[in-house]
Amino acid sequence: MIHPTAIIEPGAQLGTGCEIMAHAIITKHVVLGDQVVVHPFAVVGGDPQYLKFDRTLATGVRIGAGSVIREHVTINRSIHEGKVTAVGANCFLMAASHVAHDCDVADHVVLANAALLAGHVSVGAHTFFGGGAAVHQFCRIGESVMVAGHASITRDVPHFTMVAERDDVIGFNVVGLRRRGFSRVAIAELKAAYHDVYFTPGNIRDVARQRLEGAAFETAEARRFLEFFAAGKRSFARARRAETPVEE
Repeated sequence: MIHPTAIIEPGAQLGTGCEIMAHAIITKHVVLGDQVVVHPFAVVGGDPQYLKFDRTLATGVRIGAGSVIREHVTINRSIHEGKVTAVGANCFLMAASHVAHDCDVADHVVLANAALLAGHVSVGAHTFFGGGAAVHQFCRIGESVMVAGHASITRDVPHFTMVAERDDVIGFNVVGLRRRGFSRVAIAELKAAYHDVYFTPGNIRDVARQRLEGAAFETAEARRFLEFFAAGKRSFARARRAETPVEE
């Protein structure tokens, strides 16, 4: 359904059952999956906020099926020829949240009101951002992460953790994992892996690698947590009240 005064530029691709409400703007650079809902005054596919951007480049935005984009949300297209800013399926972007150019947001992600993702941020599935949370460019936010409201994130945040304030990992997201149906064995191993990585003296990447190589953890979830530390170029969010300091 296309409401009166909505603007859909020629070239935009809309899946079946989409609803574009009054005054929403869908540019020609956008591909929407099925059943996407876009609320008033949202702008999907606008030019990136990048001073050197060449507006003639063929770049875009892709939104997965079932996602909801609320009022005044902005999602900018990529700065690279042939590339897209991607938002997955069944995401919920609340009012005035922002997804900058070249972000890669997985499925079932929630951005509460005024949450802000800078350019090139990647976000894992089932992650939640509280209102007013802001993420620095090029950061990686893992799967099933809980980001507190007004948090300032400038470092990578590993899977299955909770983070608040400025890059403070405040614990392990056990409640979120139980809600997703993770097994007791997986949760127990994740707790142990989290404690090992954050409370073992030494370089955090080295500790994670040693635990992987030592095959101390058998579940796919625990190994995925440890593998997070092998990638990325930024440092990692630090644990609050760490028993011993770790190098980054």
